[in-house]
Amino acid sequence: MQKIFLTLAAAGLLAAPTLAQTAEKVDAAALAKIKDEGLNRSKVMETAFYLTDVCGPRLANSEGLARANAWTKKRLTDYGLTNANVEAWGDFGRGWDIDKSYVAMTAPYYHAMIGVPKAWTPSTPGSLRKQVVVVRATTEADLGKYKGQLRDKIVLLPVATPPQPNFEPDAKRLTTEELQAMADATVGGAPTAANAPAATADRVAAMRAARELRLKVNDMLLAEGAAAVLSPGRGTDGTVFTTNGAPYAADAKPVLPELEMSIEDQLRLIRLVEAGIPVEVEMETKTHFQTQDLKGYNVVAEIPGTDRKLKSEVVMLGGHLDSWHAATGATDNAAGCAVMMEAVRILKATGLKPRRTIRIALWGEEEEGLHGSRNYVKNHFADPATMQLKPDHEKLAAYFNLDNGAGKIRGIYAQGNEAVKPIFAAWLQPFADMGATTVTLRNTGSTDHIAFDAVGLPGFQFIQDGLDYFARTHHSNQDTYDRLVPDDLKQASVVVASFVYDAAMRDQKLPRKPLPAPVKPQ
Repeated sequence: MQKIFLTLAAAGLLAAPTLAQTAEKVDAAALAKIKDEGLNRSKVMETAFYLTDVCGPRLANSEGLARANAWTKKRLTDYGLTNANVEAWGDFGRGWDIDKSYVAMTAPYYHAMIGVPKAWTPSTPGSLRKQVVVVRATTEADLGKYKGQLRDKIVLLPVATPPQPNFEPDAKRLTTEELQAMADATVGGAPTAANAPAATADRVAAMRAARELRLKVNDMLLAEGAAAVLSPGRGTDGTVFTTNGAPYAADAKPVLPELEMSIEDQLRLIRLVEAGIPVEVEMETKTHFQTQDLKGYNVVAEIPGTDRKLKSEVVMLGGHLDSWHAATGATDNAAGCAVMMEAVRILKATGLKPRRTIRIALWGEEEEGLHGSRNYVKNHFADPATMQLKPDHEKLAAYFNLDNGAGKIRGIYAQGNEAVKPIFAAWLQPFADMGATTVTLRNTGSTDHIAFDAVGLPGFQFIQDGLDYFARTHHSNQDTYDRLVPDDLKQASVVVASFVYDAAMRDQKLPRKPLPAPVKPQ
C-alpha cells in the first residue's frame, strides 16, 4: 500500500533558521496502525499487573527486581524482540528484602499502626515488646541528656511538621495556562550550584546538616543499647513516603532496626509519652540481605533496523524498573516501563519496519542515583568525567524516557535543544486531540534521560500529567496498581510508539547540542 505522509510545514513551527525550509514528514498510515493497535488491543495494564502485583516491590538488587528482570526479558522476547538480555552494568551493593514486618501499640491499649522498615536496615531479634522513649535533638550537644536512658527501649524520633488540613485535590492535570507557560519558555537551564537561588542553597545546607545530625543520633543509639527506632515518615492520611535507613554498600556501618511510621501514629505515641503515660510497642521486622551477587542489571532488547545504511544507528526508549519497597512501585515506575514495553509491542504487532534499530532499556538501580542508565551510558557511549567518546556515541539517534508517574503525555521536554523543538512539534500535531501538544525548551531532571544528556546525546523526558504522583504515590506505601489510569497509559503508549518510529524513520538523526565539557564526579 502506498504510504501517506502528513507534511507539517515550517510556518509557525520551525524556529531554528537552519530548518526554515524543512518539512518534517509523519507517516499517516503508520500512525493510524499505531493508534488502532495501542487503543483497541492494548496490553499495557496486563504488563503493569505483572510488574506490580506479580513481581512485587523491586528495590535495587532485591529478589523482586530479579523477578522483574527475568519476566521482562521473557515478555520482550515473546513480543518478537531480539538480543533480549539482562545486562550487568557494574557493581552496585547489597540486595535487601523484607520477610516480615509488624508494629502495634500494646499499652495503654492496643492499636495496629502503619510502619514500613527503612531499606537496608536489619531485623529485630524476634518479636519485641518494649517501653518507648522520645529523643529530641536539634544539636549534637542535645544527645548527652539521653545517656543511660535508652537501653532496651524503642526510640521515637520527633515529627518536624505536623499534618495540616489540605484544601487542594491530590490529583491534578496540567492546565492550558501551565502548558502554555512551558511552551513559551525560552531557556532550558536547570539550577546549578552557580545559579541556584539562595533559598535553594539554604535548604540544601539544612538537609546536609540534618543528615549529619541523624548519623550522630544513630551512633548514640547504638552505643546506648537502644532496641529499635520508630521515625516519622513524610506524608499524611496514612501515606508513608519511604527511604533507606542504611547504605547498601557491603561494608556499611551497622544501624538499629527502624520503621518509618505514619505521622498520625507517631504523633499519638509522642503525645502519650510526653504526657507521662507509659507506652508499650510491639514490633518485629525480619529482613535479609543478598550479598552473593553485588552487581546491578539493566534489561535490554531490540527491534532490528531494516535500512542497509541506517540499521547500525539506534533509537532508544526506556524507564527504570526498580522501585522502593513500601508498595509495588506502580507509578514509579512500573507505569513508565509498561508504556515502553507496550510501545515496542505495538511496533512489532503492526508489522512496521523501522529503518533504524529500536532498543528498549529497562534500567536498574535508578532510585539510588540513576546507576543503571549512567553506567550503561559510560559503558557504551562516553564517560562524562573524560568525554572520551566511544564509537556507539555517534550512532545513537535519540533516547526517550518516561518516569513522571502514570499521567497521560502532554508533550516533551526539549532539554534546551532548540533544533529539535520544531521536529517534536510536528510529531505531536497528530496527538492534539489526545491532549499532547506542548514542546518546551525547559530542562527536567532526576531521571534517566539525564545520563544521555550529560554526554551530549539527545535524551528526552515526556511531559506528563502529575495526577497524585507527588501528593500521594511517589516512593510511598500508596504506590500500587490501583493508582494507574488505563486510558492515560494507553495514550502514552501510542505517543511513545509514534515518537520512536518517527525517530527511526528520519533521514537524519535528531540534532544534538554541543558536547559538554568533562565533569569530574564529586
